[in-house]
Amino acid sequence: MRPVLIVALAYLLGSIPFGYLLVRLVSGADVRETGSGGTGATNVSRRAGKGIGVLTLLLDAGKGVAAVLLARALAPSAGEAWAMASLAAPAALVGHCFPVWLGFRGGKGVATGLGSFAVLAPIAVVVAAGMFLLVAWSTRYISLGSLVAATILPVLIAVEGVTAGASRDATYLLPSAIAGWLLIVYQHRENIKRLRQGTESKFG
Repeated sequence: MRPVLIVALAYLLGSIPFGYLLVRLVSGADVRETGSGGTGATNVSRRAGKGIGVLTLLLDAGKGVAAVLLARALAPSAGEAWAMASLAAPAALVGHCFPVWLGFRGGKGVATGLGSFAVLAPIAVVVAAGMFLLVAWSTRYISLGSLVAATILPVLIAVEGVTAGASRDATYLLPSAIAGWLLIVYQHRENIKRLRQGTESKFG
């Protein structure tokens, strides 16, 4: 039952709708009625300003960090800590994207995924975050930067696994990262359509 408990707690942590709560607090508005309708940092910035957007980004990343650290703490043994943490990461991501408190309508998961994997695969996350910044800065498309970062992360984890001789850590992390990538791509499906059509909104 321990894995079920860890997944449930990670989901609940991930489902805390910080963006929604901050916009309500600042303006009394519902961020889901703005732009993409998401509760993530980009949409929050459009509704409540870049400062609140940055705070949302940090809090959303923080709940991913918290979910993974909690999973490690609750693992029955040190040998199972990586397996439990690898379950918690996508569970927190699902919570952010489909929060029970908001009718399962949340954000797109990038910041929460970043926080989760920053604990599990920090080097891969640094490289993926660098790619995000490069693509987002050069194109002004946050969605494109997010998709590139989410796509490269499992590749980097796979490379780390090969380099380390298919270590236990990479063996657990790679399926988790692939699951996160699939969910983030799914959440960006409308952005992908608009990018193809040339109608995606630029940021800034």
